[in-house]
Amino acid sequence: MADTPHNFGRRIPWPGGAAQAVGTPIQPSVVYRSSDPDALDDRYEGRAPGYSYAREGHPNADVLARAIDAMEGAEGGIVTGSGMAAITAVLLGFLRPGDHVVGGDQLYGRSLRLMREDLPRLGIATTLADPTDTAAVAAALRPETRLLLVEVVSNPTLRVADMDGLLQLCRERGVRVAVDNTFTTPRAYRPMDHGADIVIHSVTKLLAGHSDATLGYVAARDPELMAAITDFAVTAGLTASPFDCWLAERGLHSFALRYDRAEANAAALADHLAALPGVRRVLYPLRPDHPDHNRAVHLLGTRGGTMVSFEIADDRGAANALTRAAGGIPFAPTLGDIGTTLSHPASSSHRGMTDAARRALGVGDGFFRVSVGIEEIGLLTEEFTEAVRVSREVPPGDATKI
Repeated sequence: MADTPHNFGRRIPWPGGAAQAVGTPIQPSVVYRSSDPDALDDRYEGRAPGYSYAREGHPNADVLARAIDAMEGAEGGIVTGSGMAAITAVLLGFLRPGDHVVGGDQLYGRSLRLMREDLPRLGIATTLADPTDTAAVAAALRPETRLLLVEVVSNPTLRVADMDGLLQLCRERGVRVAVDNTFTTPRAYRPMDHGADIVIHSVTKLLAGHSDATLGYVAARDPELMAAITDFAVTAGLTASPFDCWLAERGLHSFALRYDRAEANAAALADHLAALPGVRRVLYPLRPDHPDHNRAVHLLGTRGGTMVSFEIADDRGAANALTRAAGGIPFAPTLGDIGTTLSHPASSSHRGMTDAARRALGVGDGFFRVSVGIEEIGLLTEEFTEAVRVSREVPPGDATKI
């Protein structure tokens, strides 16, 4: 029998038509074809829209980036493979050997490691300073300082940076300001509206909101600076997955609803925890007993956020008991999920720090951070009431690991 011609491997055009999909399609292609070298030149040199290679950009990343741009009042932001990829793109795309960068001393744990260990070995000097104290940051600045990296609300101690003072200081000194806005989100604070140069997100967290996508975002006010950040991200392959971008874009549609409900729950849970025997302190920015309460009200208005931190006895056994007793709340090193999660910074985000360094920040074995979700508040208060009660019954000194 003679061989029959076949079309195995032939590429079929995307179906056209007058109707368009309501949901954004996923475009997983790694490469994009061009009609000829001139057409490719036009795309690379900005004379024509389009894509060539997914590491350099793809439709799902652009759709997501433009949506976050609109939320942040930014232009030309990019999506990266993680929040730390976004921070790395800023630091290594902008800074050079001999430069100096100042960071808030209560940054996310991996950001602190980047500042303490990785940048110095690349010839970039770093200093950590208290962002709630503008005078302390001013003392840390040097003639070669090019960047200040801060979080508006710190992770996990929920201290509130003196953003007004820091932005004014850096304008006077010619220092760029990069703000990690992951905790605050544009629902509570838009850094560029206040004069920041760069805004960063771990999109993985509140913006995507479902613990199923790992992404970051960065935008810079200065187009030349944005180009330098983008070039490094492309060169280093800090690429965002099309599928994760699609998931995150879907999550953005419910972001405001999720944030508002979780924020209301967080305020109520903070007050409930503060009244429980065995809880030594509660941190929530809008509570009158928060050390930065007045600044939080000034910067954030009624937006206290969705995070609550609290402390029980400084004992690993009590910490183990609490997490085990709170069985309905996932004990997981994350935040921003639609459901409530519980984390223990000493054994997760801040485990790379020495015990003394953690405790200097106020993070001992009894310190917990709660990322509050949208559940019925009664379920949360019942769960935490029982968990704290069980933790009080543990004899001191149990060193069992979590």
